[in-house]
Amino acid sequence: MTLRYPAGIARFQVELARTEEERARGLMQRAKLPRLSGMLFVYPDEKPRAFWMKNTIIPLDILFFDARGVLVGMQENARPFDLTPLPSGAPARFVLEINGGLAKQLRITKGAAFAHPEVSAETAAIACE
Repeated sequence: MTLRYPAGIARFQVELARTEEERARGLMQRAKLPRLSGMLFVYPDEKPRAFWMKNTIIPLDILFFDARGVLVGMQENARPFDLTPLPSGAPARFVLEINGGLAKQLRITKGAAFAHPEVSAETAAIACE
């Protein structure tokens, strides 16, 4: 997955979570996550979302994207094991979880857009390479 934003471009190796079961499990019980890796949650619809950190061992940045692949909300450094709902702040169809603090380190901001085959080519903010 390629993420483009004003400060640059980042390429992430992502696992996909497409089914309800895969999305429910997410990155729970993972002791580590390689630096430019993550999990991309794919939903069938676009609506407000909220994530929590139940059974999640490592801190995560949670990035919420609309159906076009545009970043519409972000929760940085979500605390391991915290059950507090972390809302998207806007309707989202895709959610990317990456290592906590990485979004700030890479200077990722709202309005960033990603390219991936899961985003419809007809509506994507940026095209897949």
